[in-house]
Amino acid sequence: MEAAHKTALVAGAGGFIGGHLVADLLRDGCTVVRAVDIRPPEEWQQRSPQAESLQLDLSASDTCHQVVDGVDEVYNLAADMGGIGYISQNQARPMLSVLINANLLLAAQQQDVRRYFYASSACVYPTIRQTTATVSPLREEDVLPALPDGGYGWEKLFSEQMCQAFTGDLGLPTRIARLHNAYGPWGTYHGGREKAPAAICRKIAEAELSGRHEIEIWGDGEQTRSFMYIDDCIEGIKHIMASDVARPLNLGSSELVTINQLVDLVEETAGIKVRRRHNLSAPVGVRGRNSDNTLIHAQLGWEPSTPLREGIARTYEWVRDRLAS
Repeated sequence: MEAAHKTALVAGAGGFIGGHLVADLLRDGCTVVRAVDIRPPEEWQQRSPQAESLQLDLSASDTCHQVVDGVDEVYNLAADMGGIGYISQNQARPMLSVLINANLLLAAQQQDVRRYFYASSACVYPTIRQTTATVSPLREEDVLPALPDGGYGWEKLFSEQMCQAFTGDLGLPTRIARLHNAYGPWGTYHGGREKAPAAICRKIAEAELSGRHEIEIWGDGEQTRSFMYIDDCIEGIKHIMASDVARPLNLGSSELVTINQLVDLVEETAGIKVRRRHNLSAPVGVRGRNSDNTLIHAQLGWEPSTPLREGIARTYEWVRDRLAS
């Protein structure tokens, strides 16, 4: 379907990825983009004036039928989530996001939506495969036997299974991306739900602006992750949504770094050095996590490619500008 004749619903549009996706769909010429989030629009991380912005609770069935009416595509990015500081302290609340996916799937199937996208997470992977910093990249088939990362991971894994069941039993075309640590401008960088790249950018920007060149790092800093720049994330979502691949696909960078190396990069960008205080009692999540991109490259001929150094430079500038204003 040509973008100029397409209508789309973005659930979770007030969030980091959702806001970028809304803006991108509009740039691509999508006729109508219905942007929905539980938060008031003035609290959204970014808003597109051309979108139909609605504050609604998508855990209710009637609401889902209302917002799905007349749309061609549904992008479900709505979830109660945050960085490790949040999900380590909240098990039940993230699991309630399953209500959103269940009701959106029902509404989409009953109203003959052409295609449905679900934003899953690398948290679906078994924690027992992520116990060392030199972790092997996670392949899609590694998800079983199941031992996801907390309540958030269990909800994501169950919702993946639900999407695939709706495709197999009811004929609703669904597409699933397992997102690995997206970051970039317009992301949450304070308040307790921020993830490592934004948190480190904020801490070093505060150190630069205050002249107090000292920051706290959670854990020993040798835990490893891969981080995907937001432009790659949005491009990947579009590739997956347009593909014929019904199984879940990893969507993440394969550039593995330690948190200490991430700090090094932000220091270089800021042009300062900081003293590092390691808080060994803070939550750190799994010891290591990286994305195996073999399948997405084989299926789509594409994978995230923005070097971490470039993405961090753009993100740091954005965070610093907001702290300085």
